[in-house]
Amino acid sequence: MSAEAVISLAEKGVYTILIVAGPILVVALAVGLAVSIFQATTQIQEQTLAFIPKIVAVLLGIVVLGPWMLSRLLSYATEIFQNLTRFVG
Repeated sequence: MSAEAVISLAEKGVYTILIVAGPILVVALAVGLAVSIFQATTQIQEQTLAFIPKIVAVLLGIVVLGPWMLSRLLSYATEIFQNLTRFVG
């Protein structure tokens, strides 16, 4: 297996991870920003107020985006397994 093929395989893997994890991270970032703005305006400094909404938002994001994320991961895994003989031998 050549160096270009290894780099291409790693690039596809990193791209897939970024595409799959990106929406959940954006949801957590948006909720964290909204909670931080709320805490700054009301001067409430409760730690659970920043933590619990992010957990709920990420869980809802996984429920909503889970099938799409799973299909992306399965298509990548299928591509890897279909080309396994090319990678190994």
